[in-house]
Amino acid sequence: MYFNWGAQHSYIYGNGDNINLVLDKSAGSGVQSHRAFLFGSIEMLIKLVPGNSAGTVTAYYLSSTGDYHNEIDFEFLGNSSGQPYTMHTNIFTQGKGNREQQFKLWFDPTTDFHNYTIHWNPTAVVWYVDSIPIRVFRNYRSEGIGYPDEQGMQVYSSLWNADNWATRGGLVKIDWTRAPFMAGLRRFNARACKWNGPVSVFQCALPTPGNWWTSPVYKQLNWDQQGKMKWVRDNYMIYDYCTDYKRFNWKMAPECYKPQY
Repeated sequence: MYFNWGAQHSYIYGNGDNINLVLDKSAGSGVQSHRAFLFGSIEMLIKLVPGNSAGTVTAYYLSSTGDYHNEIDFEFLGNSSGQPYTMHTNIFTQGKGNREQQFKLWFDPTTDFHNYTIHWNPTAVVWYVDSIPIRVFRNYRSEGIGYPDEQGMQVYSSLWNADNWATRGGLVKIDWTRAPFMAGLRRFNARACKWNGPVSVFQCALPTPGNWWTSPVYKQLNWDQQGKMKWVRDNYMIYDYCTDYKRFNWKMAPECYKPQY
């Protein structure tokens, strides 16, 4: 990865395995992968901004470019001291998003590094936190529902000022007396198919031993994984676009009526 903005006040340390993203009044900071990928497993260990992080957002996501881009998101919305972070997830297909699901975390994400993984193959996208699946978005392209299977995506992470919306809808602003704010990244690991242009759409989806993400074991969560995901969603999920009937005027996205896991 390399810094794509804010490098002047952020830093890499520990044999290049660790990055501290920094936000102060002058700017935030961000990194991105040199390569783009199509399918596989994208992992990062992240330690979020401690203390009063209200108004800050730490983002970790995959994205292509252009008006019809694909994107798979983790975003961590800071909060006032003592309040839990909100973990925000979303997925864009061919430029269309509005598929937010939000969770409170069941641990303090600021005291240690935790594993956040996006696992993505021709069957489904799965978001994991410390190996626990929290969300699945299945491929229903054959039924006219968009799916991110035709564009390579680079990996990005950033720490930025979002106090116009991040905490209580923008009511709570950043307390700049607590700056600089820091988030730690460690051991970025892309066990994924490298994007080499349109030929990769075919090559990365081939069910071969080298394309381990196409193995049948990754087509469906096992019973243990489903049980853990149900526990998270029953106890820690605080928003699901599929149940926000007022926002969408009862015209819900078609995938909301499909089994996802």
